[in-house]
Amino acid sequence: MVDQRKVMLEVKDIHKSFGKVKVLKGVSAQIREGELVTFVGPSGCGKTTLLRIIGGLTKLDSGDVIVDGRNMSNVTPDNRGTQMCFQNYALFPHMTVAKNIGYGLDVHHWDKERIKNRVEELLQLVQLDGLGDRYIEKLSGGQQQRVALARALALEPKALLLDEPLSNLDANLRVQMRATLLEIQKRVGIATIFVTHDQQEAMSISDRIIVMSNGVIEQIGTPLEIYQSPNNSFIAGFVGYVNIIKGTVKGSLKDGDAIIKVSTDFGSIEIDRNGRCVEVGQDINVVIRPEAIRIYQPKDCYGENEFPARIKSAMYGGSMVKYVLDLKGVTIIVDQFDPINSGLFLVGERCCVVLPKKVHLLKE
Repeated sequence: MVDQRKVMLEVKDIHKSFGKVKVLKGVSAQIREGELVTFVGPSGCGKTTLLRIIGGLTKLDSGDVIVDGRNMSNVTPDNRGTQMCFQNYALFPHMTVAKNIGYGLDVHHWDKERIKNRVEELLQLVQLDGLGDRYIEKLSGGQQQRVALARALALEPKALLLDEPLSNLDANLRVQMRATLLEIQKRVGIATIFVTHDQQEAMSISDRIIVMSNGVIEQIGTPLEIYQSPNNSFIAGFVGYVNIIKGTVKGSLKDGDAIIKVSTDFGSIEIDRNGRCVEVGQDINVVIRPEAIRIYQPKDCYGENEFPARIKSAMYGGSMVKYVLDLKGVTIIVDQFDPINSGLFLVGERCCVVLPKKVHLLKE
């Protein structure tokens, strides 16, 4: 289904170097009205540099930044219709909450009554009613983050730029603020770019994810597309952990069958072709997420996709145990949920591993 929403922000063939280091190598993407798009990738991939170029805080070498149909590549940050929330919030400690939120409005010469009304509206939006007269140092981390968000929204920008805004919060508060941030973003309906190192965070809040590596975009897609159908082994391994099993296509169970047989170092497995074009003798990588694998007590006779294995390590996490298994010399990671009812395995114990037929395939 084609997204009919208006393109609010577009970057075209962005290049940027610092000295001899090429940080961005021709990056192009579109963000639509009301969409939340997250840039993810390893440190040094260029995601923060790209965000700063969009906001006008870093000058690009070549390319275009287009906001609501206008080329803003050479426009100053305060006039290009974007607002940024920084990792450290960049709030003024000597000002009250209301003064912080209304700062940009004052700079743009709004009259006092209009500023007051807009600040009160934003305080309600970010659920800080009654805290307008409080100073920043008297607020919790989550409250400070919401003040920074309100300040960024004050001038009703065309696009909101968020540079790891939740990274300074503790784990529990971070999860709560994800929900709050997403609720506010959807209520306002503003095009938003979110930069984070946290893949789980990106998966939980994004309409689409842009995966970057070494200054280029590796894949753009919904969280489901990125997670279940990664373009390559880098994306598969970066967005959540995966088992990548090397194999060779032996053939289908019968001509035209949806199930194909793949030879691996630990034996033959059956997998769902799922419409993919593979040929006999072709080397492939079978991508299997840890949560898709099941383990049971060992048995005397093993069926298709069932193999004897040994527990190498077990990391108990309450609702889940992450097992590392030795499967005839091949290391397999398994996430076993509800361990109390499904049963706990000890290090060194034997078990039965069951591999799924629905997997993702990457050509070698």
